[in-house]
Amino acid sequence: MQHEQMTALLQQRQQAGLLRQLKVLDNVKGASLSYQGKSYLNFSGNDYLGLSADPAVVAALAQGAADYGVGSTGSPLISGQQRPHQQLCAEICDWLNVDAVMLFSSGFAANQAMLLGLCAEDDLLLLDKFSHASMIDAALQLPGGYKRFLHNDLSSLQKLLKAQQSAVGSTPPLATSAITSSTTQSAEASQSGDLPKQTPVVATEGVFSMDGDSPDLLALNRLCQQYQAPLLLDDAHGIGVHGEQGAGSLAYAGLATTTAQCLMANFGKALGGQGGFLACSQTVADYLTQGARHFIYSTAISPAMAVAMTASVQRCRHDQWRRDSLAQNIQWCQQLAARYDLQLLPSNSAIQPLLIGDSHRALAISQQLAEQGIWLSAIRSPTVPLHQARLRITLTALHKKADLEILFNSLVAVL
Repeated sequence: MQHEQMTALLQQRQQAGLLRQLKVLDNVKGASLSYQGKSYLNFSGNDYLGLSADPAVVAALAQGAADYGVGSTGSPLISGQQRPHQQLCAEICDWLNVDAVMLFSSGFAANQAMLLGLCAEDDLLLLDKFSHASMIDAALQLPGGYKRFLHNDLSSLQKLLKAQQSAVGSTPPLATSAITSSTTQSAEASQSGDLPKQTPVVATEGVFSMDGDSPDLLALNRLCQQYQAPLLLDDAHGIGVHGEQGAGSLAYAGLATTTAQCLMANFGKALGGQGGFLACSQTVADYLTQGARHFIYSTAISPAMAVAMTASVQRCRHDQWRRDSLAQNIQWCQQLAARYDLQLLPSNSAIQPLLIGDSHRALAISQQLAEQGIWLSAIRSPTVPLHQARLRITLTALHKKADLEILFNSLVAVL
């Protein structure tokens, strides 16, 4: 693309109220942040449990760096996987009651590895329409293609599953094994004179990042079992927050983590760190280790970060007060919204979105709130659909009741 074209496109985005600009913060700690020497109440972070600056986690990071250095110096299969990584995997396996955990440089990379690695050539991915960009980008690369069902609409998903069942015969197809060779299957189908039969694979999120809502995982699981479709779950915003010991959305729904063929979560939200992971059976992990490019060809996460995240998972599991405090803040946020007649999108998560609609207006409100010491970013297209710009209020266990009162008093004054 030529420089002139870039300039023109940037001008178009600015005129539409969609231009993104990077702001360099002084620091972010708990429920507050500092920018250009001024302190703000922070309602735009994902540190849901307040673990990013927890003294025990910070101390673990420092000790990890002292013991193992800053970087892993290699990919996991070459020289990157070290004792701290294995200890972190073991802690998560015990936490989520799974056989295996794989670590990745980011949740984005983990999601890509999950979808690209577990959807074979003869699989058809069925993806929730509001799924994260990492899942959509992976879906676009799948040789078997993908279809999207309406957001959290199980009847829409069932129509796609029925259509796929009809396409391959009256009997629901058997789920493709994680270690089955798609090349061998295609060859067998060719020899028999039949067209390759696509197995449906369902992918969705435990908590959706922009709306804060969740699917009915019990009903979704029953549907997947009925049509023998593997379930791949992105639980980036559910892990740590929902379920006993923060074990995530499946646990919150009364389901085992192993209900999903593979679960993706990350360390950058409730656990307050950096990186991502996949939790699955040993067979699935062994299979992905053979071909998951995001795992094979990326430098492993820092061993110091692995030490810190082991400490963070332990704090998450045992500090129930963090989830209790967050739940109280969610309830208080909703009560204040009702008091002032502000219509938040339906959500029982730490994400409480206030729909504005127009991008220019959402940006202006965000800027006016900043003048009053409140950091609440405007979320605009393409992160959300056009004309659905919003103020995405995100809460943490460290917010005080008074912080939320200040937020809503300011919102009312601005609106």
